[in-house]
Amino acid sequence: MAEFSKENKVSVSVHRPGVNEKLFFLLSGIITSVPLTLFVSGFTDSLCVAMPIFFAQVCSIVIFAPLVEEFAKAFPLFYRHVETTRSLFWLGFIVGIGFGFTEFLLYVLVFNQPILTRLPGILFHACSTSITAYGIGTHRPWPFYLIAVGLHFLNNFASIFSSIWIFVGPATLAATYYLSSHLYRRTSETFTEEH
Repeated sequence: MAEFSKENKVSVSVHRPGVNEKLFFLLSGIITSVPLTLFVSGFTDSLCVAMPIFFAQVCSIVIFAPLVEEFAKAFPLFYRHVETTRSLFWLGFIVGIGFGFTEFLLYVLVFNQPILTRLPGILFHACSTSITAYGIGTHRPWPFYLIAVGLHFLNNFASIFSSIWIFVGPATLAATYYLSSHLYRRTSETFTEEH
């Protein structure tokens, strides 16, 4: 039922996700976002295959991976409506954890990457997805999606060049964590049409 406040804003009853829905979104990061990323990456990687190895890595890892992964992670959130910015933020964070944990397992178990170097990626994916989720919650998804893609781009670019990773990598992770935290503080538990 709608209520009218003094500012002529309409408040509506808000749906708040319970434990089962949060579990659903965690699994969405694994079951929906990861396969979608792998499917689209198959096409984008074929665009990069004819390039020399270094440029193919830049094309695939630095350019296409951030665009594809950030969209795939946010994809389960686009159908949500009548959610507060805070609940959308948390759902995005949860989807990102599911995606990041799956990526972590792939890199550690399949590609034998060290656990400690892959661990920050779980939180990175959660925070970058929460940034896009904030944009969805404020009805401005594209600017925040592009910010998440830009941060992901910097992170992946630094990972290709191990000599600059020591400076750029941690700074990018810290900026992503900080921005996510900052946007969380701007979320609200109330919903109005003007939000």
